[in-house]
Amino acid sequence: MSPLLRGRARRRICLPIVETTTERAIQAIHEAHPLADLLELRLDYLRNPALERLSSGRKKPFIITNRRKEEGGRYRGSESRRLEVFEEAIDLGMDFIDVELETQRSLLYRLINNKGETKVILSFHDFTGTPSQQELKTICDRMFERGGDIAKIVTFAKSYEDNLNILSLLPYARRRNLKIVTFCMGEKGRMSRIFAPMMGAAWTYGCLSRTRASAPGQLTPAEMKEFWRRLR
Repeated sequence: MSPLLRGRARRRICLPIVETTTERAIQAIHEAHPLADLLELRLDYLRNPALERLSSGRKKPFIITNRRKEEGGRYRGSESRRLEVFEEAIDLGMDFIDVELETQRSLLYRLINNKGETKVILSFHDFTGTPSQQELKTICDRMFERGGDIAKIVTFAKSYEDNLNILSLLPYARRRNLKIVTFCMGEKGRMSRIFAPMMGAAWTYGCLSRTRASAPGQLTPAEMKEFWRRLR
């Protein structure tokens, strides 16, 4: 089992790789290695994803993501073609794949039933706001009922109070011994990115630099570590 899934994870940082060419993505992977605990390969950013080449000699766990346009990504093709990338990731023994909860159920179950040693992150994104605590818990329950190994629930913070709603999922999941990644996007959601891993989230997401952020409100590893140092 991956060390990321043992016990109560603390202050782990995932850095997305959001380049548009394989060469630039490989360069970004090398840059991110000393800064991150795991890397997310955003294949929807790449015009011609070469997954085997990108993952060659990897030193950190990889999350393979091919985000569709409806959930903030760039992929615009067919669903069956989009999910072929995840099947390739499973065949290559990637650590994690990140698949949207609203993926066509028959395609989703095909991935889950054939995942091998790869862990499946089921993800939900709301770019307009943050649902109520009860709605968030219902979404979390659906993810595990469908066979996800990790739930990823990300919403947009319209107010600072939205951070409290999203962070309430952490003790809810911990009482059920479930692995979860959750935080708010946006300027008002930054505090949730900092506090979530301190409260039991499997990890949080940052960015290599502000110009290479994959979502609003991301912080660099140096910024997050400085916040954690001050809080400590």
